[in-house]
Amino acid sequence: MTTALSSEKLSIKTKLFYGIGDVGNALVNSAVQFFLLIYFTDGALLPPALVGSALLIGKIWDAVNDPLFGWFSDRFSSKRFGKRRFFMIFGAIPLAISIMLLWFVPRGLERVGVFIWIAFTFILFDTLWTLTNVPYYSLSSELTEDYDERSSLTSFRMILAVPAYIVGAALTPAIVGLFATKYTGYGFIGIIYGVIAAAALLISASGLKEKPNIVANKSEISPIKAIKYTFKNKPFVRLIIAYLLMNLSFAFIKTLMAYFLTYQLKMESQVSIVMGLLLVVVTITIFPWKKIAEKWDKGPAYALGMGIGAVSIGLCFFLPNQPTWLIYVIAAVAGIGFAVNWVFPWAMIPDVVDYDRLETGEYRSGMYFGVWGLATKISEAIALAGTGWILALYNYVPNVEQNASTLFGIRLFFGPIPALFILAALPLLIWYPITRSTHLKIRQQLAEKGVLAADQPREVA
Repeated sequence: MTTALSSEKLSIKTKLFYGIGDVGNALVNSAVQFFLLIYFTDGALLPPALVGSALLIGKIWDAVNDPLFGWFSDRFSSKRFGKRRFFMIFGAIPLAISIMLLWFVPRGLERVGVFIWIAFTFILFDTLWTLTNVPYYSLSSELTEDYDERSSLTSFRMILAVPAYIVGAALTPAIVGLFATKYTGYGFIGIIYGVIAAAALLISASGLKEKPNIVANKSEISPIKAIKYTFKNKPFVRLIIAYLLMNLSFAFIKTLMAYFLTYQLKMESQVSIVMGLLLVVVTITIFPWKKIAEKWDKGPAYALGMGIGAVSIGLCFFLPNQPTWLIYVIAAVAGIGFAVNWVFPWAMIPDVVDYDRLETGEYRSGMYFGVWGLATKISEAIALAGTGWILALYNYVPNVEQNASTLFGIRLFFGPIPALFILAALPLLIWYPITRSTHLKIRQQLAEKGVLAADQPREVA
């Protein structure tokens, strides 16, 4: 049994192929987050209220499709193309087309036509995004069952994805600026980013192998029972509560960073530099954190990093109402701490999937990553709406010098409030129940039940 349980090491080639799959995702995600709205308003010259209403329709669908498609992928199996790779292979080209359509609004449409076009293209994009990405993320729990290899696999993914995210934020406006009009420039963005996203998924799928017994396993649980079983998983509930608090904090920080730098520090031109510095530090400290987790466990290592980040961001409350070099120091230290959020939560989900398998005997990675995606979107939506309410509460007026009360509100919800959310989540991680030793016991119990995926993977395409 010991031999079977220790034969889960993945090759560098497999980890690289897995990581490549997220490069296009990160590039497109960055462009959508930072520039989609401004494309509609400044490029396609559409009324902001009309655009917002149309996107809201897509967001409603976005709220339910992650668990739905996760459940569907758990029930799916193809002997030739695999359980998860099937969706990456056959969804890549449709995803590319949806990305192209997202960044293209036909000229001459009436208001109703524009509304329908934006809602339709966003729903199409989000559907295909979820249909390809939830199965892709699910592979992290099925390519290996080794506790530390999952951290390594996730680290490889993030070491490729974070730079791609930075490139998307920095390169998109530069590319658009090469064209005579923003409308044409963003249309080109849709084409090139769509091609890259599809190519990344296809390259990744071509280099990955799925284990035949996982491919053959089909979930027989209904959608309602699937969700019920998911939330009966106590380690998962503990993890997702911690992650909700973390992600809510990150969402407030990301949303208010431009306001904090512009009005509190009077460093509007430095917003991209500060954000870039933070993400660069995140990138270069991902692997050192993986090494720390190999000495400790994932939960305590995750807590340590987030604790460092919380203290750093909390100190921003005390920065003066003028430019200061201290923001660069804080951004670098915060990047060191927050790097853990790019690795450990994604490496901990596969462990709770193993815990679930003891109860169900099924491979339900899709449902867990689907619920995880839903939680991520809910926390970001809460922070986005909350930021608007907070700015209104503190009498924010755009493009003017803010009064003391408004600055206090910006400082409070950029620094101390996110820090407190993070600190509240730390006990859930410090005493997280799935450690290296308990995970080994789970695998041993799975082996005794005959549901351990210890057989060697084979190429399934």
